[in-house]
Amino acid sequence: MQKAATYKSKQFLFLLIKLSIVFGATYFIYYRLTNNDLLDFQVFINLLNSKKIITFTNIVLLITFSIANWFFEVLKWKTVVSPVKSISFSDSVRQSLGALTASLFTPNKIGEYGAKALYFEKKLRKKIVLLTLINNLGQLFATLLFGSVGFSFFLRHYPLNISLNRIYLILAFLLFLSGFVFWFIKQKKYRINGVPVEKLKAFLKKITLKVQLANIAFSLVRYLIFSHQFYFLLFIFGVQAGYWEMMAAISTVYLLTSAIPMLFIFDVLVKGSVAVWVFGFWGVNELSVLSVITLMWLLNFVFPAVAGSYYVLNFSFNPVSFNEKEIADK
Repeated sequence: MQKAATYKSKQFLFLLIKLSIVFGATYFIYYRLTNNDLLDFQVFINLLNSKKIITFTNIVLLITFSIANWFFEVLKWKTVVSPVKSISFSDSVRQSLGALTASLFTPNKIGEYGAKALYFEKKLRKKIVLLTLINNLGQLFATLLFGSVGFSFFLRHYPLNISLNRIYLILAFLLFLSGFVFWFIKQKKYRINGVPVEKLKAFLKKITLKVQLANIAFSLVRYLIFSHQFYFLLFIFGVQAGYWEMMAAISTVYLLTSAIPMLFIFDVLVKGSVAVWVFGFWGVNELSVLSVITLMWLLNFVFPAVAGSYYVLNFSFNPVSFNEKEIADK
């Protein structure tokens, strides 16, 4: 009887946690929309109406961009996790969107690592955390690749007053950091989160070249999709600038913001501030830039996070043993 009560209390506590995540996510999204220091919500709505942004064609195209973006993210996660466990596409959808919702309150969505791991049996969780890192590094690679090209274009046309000594210092630090990481990987006696480095190296070797290339390929495709969604939004807001100039500005914004640790709820503020600064060099209207950033945030994070709330509420995690559950059912 006592075990049954313990089981039911744990289940009730787990339900409260899930409800807290969903209600908390809903509140923070609402708060950020209605308390944006950079863009008043009513001004945002009025601008959408005056620019005639909300049309059937625009909505269909924007939603198609977002669905395609998340389709490749889901496909990417399904591929990356395959060396450990084969999952269906629907399972990958559930894990990707559920983890997004559960990680809203954490800096740079670090909570995604633990959230995805909970979908797998205990013995696989450390491997899942590592695979989540690999999955995210693939996307970071795409950001750095396109961002470095775009930023080079940006600097060529709009030279910034940056000290060469500071650049050399940063490069020296990155070189030192790379050397330290290489040295650390070569060591056998060290552990990461209790796991010997040798075991981690052995596990990484099991990830085939095909999976690694697929991770990078899907990341590049995703980047091209959401960056062109950004460009399409600039176009329908009436921004008059060349294609390559705008793509360079977009990639520069993503490059600069990728280096800033931030909570999800501040994502739109940080990206908005950086975007206003970058697009300002091309004379793009500040309100248009902030509106585009807000729409990108809604389409690719908020709406998927709302969908992920369904998976959070329906997440089944048994914190007790089978025998305890059996007693509770009697």
